[in-house]
Amino acid sequence: MFTLVRPDPARIARLRAQQSTLAHSYPVVGSTRGETPTGFRRDHHTVVLGSGDAVWARATAAVRAWRMFDLGWVELHDSDAPIAVGTTVAILIRSMGLWSLNAARIVYVHDEPERFGFAYGTLPEHAESGEERFVVRRNDAGLVTYELTADSRPQQLLAQFAHPWVRHLQKRFAVDSLRAMQRATANTP
Repeated sequence: MFTLVRPDPARIARLRAQQSTLAHSYPVVGSTRGETPTGFRRDHHTVVLGSGDAVWARATAAVRAWRMFDLGWVELHDSDAPIAVGTTVAILIRSMGLWSLNAARIVYVHDEPERFGFAYGTLPEHAESGEERFVVRRNDAGLVTYELTADSRPQQLLAQFAHPWVRHLQKRFAVDSLRAMQRATANTP
């Protein structure tokens, strides 16, 4: 949904409720676990957050709190939503005078000693079609990384028409999300 006016909280809540019962808007649910589906573009970004148990604890806490969305121009509704399969969220984006309200639902969760995160998939009321994965990992040496992987293609007519702008927003989101996780895991007094 694109609009010139910011959607009010009631509209955002209605969208989440309506979309939560609908099927995903792409054919290969779980795609970010394997090969990129035909017709989709895969983007993958990684940043080192640091090393050690304290960084790992901050990184997993940041993912649980959806801190990768603390960007200023993107809002997650509801940021208190649990990281659990079936959780539906709304993502509100403001760019170039437009508001875009998008719905996605968590399709799988990684909750392992050395990997934590999840992937969510787009629902019918999303500008794009596809899946996005947000994962923190810790290797044998204790190095902690944050990875963002997305499989996408335009879904709504405006997203198809303005594909270069949408790609710009996707790249901006990735860069800003990596920075947000760096901020969230920094050891600041």
